[in-house]
Amino acid sequence: MSYNTLSDTQLTDLLHGGEEGAFDEIYKRYWKVIYNQAYKRVKDAEIAEDIVQDVFADLWVKKAKRSIECLGSYLASATRYQVFMLYKKNSKLPFFEKPLEFTPRSELFADSVYEVKELKHCINEWMSLQPEKRREVFRLKFMEDKSTSEVSEILNISQKTVQNQFIISIHSLRSTLSKLLIMILLLVMR
Repeated sequence: MSYNTLSDTQLTDLLHGGEEGAFDEIYKRYWKVIYNQAYKRVKDAEIAEDIVQDVFADLWVKKAKRSIECLGSYLASATRYQVFMLYKKNSKLPFFEKPLEFTPRSELFADSVYEVKELKHCINEWMSLQPEKRREVFRLKFMEDKSTSEVSEILNISQKTVQNQFIISIHSLRSTLSKLLIMILLLVMR
């Protein structure tokens, strides 16, 4: 059987049945993508290779238990999970979080927490005023960190529509927040 001509869905179905050839083809298609995602997060080639092996070992071991609808998304999530488990196991924070641990808290910390809550409230209010599709695109892409293709699949719209709606929503949000900031500055200056 020529596995390289099969779709991801067909390979997933064969994998579910224990087909080693399907697993090998999935590995060939996705190992580099998984490696790049892992390396981007851990910045260490050897650790990234270990994560790739863990992701694919877990895929093989749990092949009969998993119901995988979108193979690429599943493997990306499994990679993020393996990175998280690595940090948890080693009790290490990712490189981008370390400086935050030593950041001194200002006297205005309570105010800044309040300001963050207010900003979130403003964003939620802005979202409620957006058309339904644009609101969903923004929520999935910005708040749930989904890729353009994932949002496209979830909402059953084209990737170009997702990109356009996201760009429009970002411009709209930026404009709304700019106006709000100007109003706040005018009130403070009184």
